[in-house]
Amino acid sequence: MNYSELSTAIQDYTENYETSFVANIPTFVEQAEQRIYNSVQFPSLRKNISGNVTVGNKYLNCPTDFLSAHSLAIVDVTGAYEYLLNKDVNFIRQAYPTPTDTGLPKYYAIFGPQSGDPKELTFIVGPTPDANYTVEMHYFYYPESIVTAGTSWLGDNFDTVLLYGALVEAYTFMKGEADLLSLYNTKYNEALMLAKRLGDGLERQDSYRSGQVRIPVN
Repeated sequence: MNYSELSTAIQDYTENYETSFVANIPTFVEQAEQRIYNSVQFPSLRKNISGNVTVGNKYLNCPTDFLSAHSLAIVDVTGAYEYLLNKDVNFIRQAYPTPTDTGLPKYYAIFGPQSGDPKELTFIVGPTPDANYTVEMHYFYYPESIVTAGTSWLGDNFDTVLLYGALVEAYTFMKGEADLLSLYNTKYNEALMLAKRLGDGLERQDSYRSGQVRIPVN
């Protein structure tokens, strides 16, 4: 389902074609996307990037589209991957109180913006790097909205949850009847559970490791 089809469906389901309502459809869709992306961690919507930490600098810039961390690894001089443990800033400050506490980093934490711009997050690592290292990060992010892109992974692969999520926002905007809003909420939650089954279940296992799903037979 592309954005044009989604917009038409929202209008048809609600039977609302008023100009002010149609003008707010992008907001309904973006609000639904935000709810979904913060409810399900789709492995398909995960990025992998490489960067560097430098000797004597315990801070690492965070990707601008960062939502949450999946893993952060240091690649040492031998090429081996050393995965860092996610801790609080106060743990790292207590464990390595001075910049001269150097070594191969073992821990990281979200430090927060240093420039005053909340979008420019940084990580702090501990101990302070004793050399220049390559880092590899896997992280979840907000994909470009279907509103601006026209299509999206969610629209192509799980349009049901996107449609009903947007309908909940749209009908809330309309201040519609409570029973119909409850129906849309129920349908959204049903679709969300299926999405979680995919993103938090099926995409994280295989038959060799976990066995095939079986329904008990009496």
